[in-house]
Amino acid sequence: MIANKVIRKRAITLLFIMLCLPAFTFAQSPVNAPVWGNWTHWGDQGNGTYRNPVLPGDYSDVDCIRVGDSYYAVSSTFQYSPGFVILKSKDLVNWQILGHAVKDISTISPAMNYTQMDRYGKGIWAGAIRYHNKRFWIYFGDPDEGYFMSSAAKPEGPWTPLHKVWGEKGWDDCCPFWDEDGQGYLIGTHFADGYKIHLFKMTADGKSLIKDSDQVIYQSHGSEANKLYKINGYYYHLFSEVRNNVRVLMMERAKNIWGPYEGPRQLSEGQPEFNEPNQGGLVQTQTGGWYFLTHHGSGDWSGRILSLLPVTWMEGWPVIGKPNANGIGEMVWSAPMPVKSTRKTYPQSSDDFNAKSLQPQWEWNYQPKKDQWSLSERKGWLRLYAFKPLKDHILSAGNTLTQRVYRTSKNTVTVKFDLSGMASGQKAGLSHFGAPDYATLGFECTDGTKKLSFTTKNQVLTGPEIQGNEVWIRSVWGLDGQSTFSYSMDGKTFKSFGEPYQLRWGSYRGDRIAIYNYNPLGKGGSIDVDYLHYDYDK
Repeated sequence: MIANKVIRKRAITLLFIMLCLPAFTFAQSPVNAPVWGNWTHWGDQGNGTYRNPVLPGDYSDVDCIRVGDSYYAVSSTFQYSPGFVILKSKDLVNWQILGHAVKDISTISPAMNYTQMDRYGKGIWAGAIRYHNKRFWIYFGDPDEGYFMSSAAKPEGPWTPLHKVWGEKGWDDCCPFWDEDGQGYLIGTHFADGYKIHLFKMTADGKSLIKDSDQVIYQSHGSEANKLYKINGYYYHLFSEVRNNVRVLMMERAKNIWGPYEGPRQLSEGQPEFNEPNQGGLVQTQTGGWYFLTHHGSGDWSGRILSLLPVTWMEGWPVIGKPNANGIGEMVWSAPMPVKSTRKTYPQSSDDFNAKSLQPQWEWNYQPKKDQWSLSERKGWLRLYAFKPLKDHILSAGNTLTQRVYRTSKNTVTVKFDLSGMASGQKAGLSHFGAPDYATLGFECTDGTKKLSFTTKNQVLTGPEIQGNEVWIRSVWGLDGQSTFSYSMDGKTFKSFGEPYQLRWGSYRGDRIAIYNYNPLGKGGSIDVDYLHYDYDK
């Protein structure tokens, strides 16, 4: 009898909410949902609505907060440096890259330096960003090294030197929380011990955990992606877990931070056909609306893309996405803009290398050798010096410069190189970069002779000799991720070379575009890069 009353109450509440919601809020039905990856339309539509994904690129393990009228999101970066990327938006849909919190990822471990380079798929995993005591705080985990933190007065930095909070192996997905009395807490998953979720008090400076306070507050199959909030007197613990072989969003709540916790309650359906939107951050707009910025737990070549889901509160619980008949959220592909958009913005991509520092879209593969690149030696150009790799292989070569790619209808990346400084043995060019898979179109120098070379993990194709020093390399791909490389001697007429390459996922990362340069013979040499232009459908 009691169970029937609860079901009837939930059904009446759901009906009331659906009748009262604006008609367009969940206008797009599952029937009209796009085939996964067919992002012919995405982001701000310019008519007061947006379409998911809001960013069709690899921004994994996202978290999000609002401070004033600005929104800040952070994303894991693994072995790339600088690490822990920070994005900024005025409306939760139009995003730009603000910077990074970790300048030197070798402070996590020497293995993250160009001298070792053996942490693919590790490094900076999921974390969180919070605003407390007039400062921004970030916390994240490395699966081998433990939990780390940093803080800054401004989100663009400067950030304090990285500090190790918890030096134990086997932990992930942490999140800080400060209560009204100023007491700080950290929640995180001990995945090496059956995915137990632990809650700790922190010291006043947020730099250490008080071990005697440790309490396990939840455990289930794959329980992680932790966030902790206090809303209307309740402590809400948001997380994800695996149910029926799919990852879903879950939540438990309590009046006391230590529990007992009520629930857990399932907030969203896993929906594997939509790659299980599951990890992210709850955020409230200036006008009181609630949203969930999430990644899709995809393993395809575009990585874990970002979507924004409206949130409906039912009986004191947030429902992520469109509530179904069971009061559980489902994927929403189109909705009104959360905040009236002022202008469309996009993450930075193209670079003419005219600035004094690298633009924030760039991330090196591992911590680079800092004296082997320059933006000042030749004004308006990036100079990369070649040095000996750990092995004769792009994945073992230091100072490979990368940025994310996007999954849109048409993508064109064009790079202009000057090869006049190349030395014998040197290899350089443009790459679709990942681990273990990759493809390159570039140049190999032997005793002053430069030849075109196309390589993948499984093949090497040697091309014609390059006459002259200025060469353009181009890659073009579409929604299917099939890349075609080409080259030009005048920047106008391009000739394809090499086999079509299917962009790939690997080491928890989607594909990246990269500029590489190394010399297995150790004889040095250099290349200059005038620009990288990246044009994609918006």
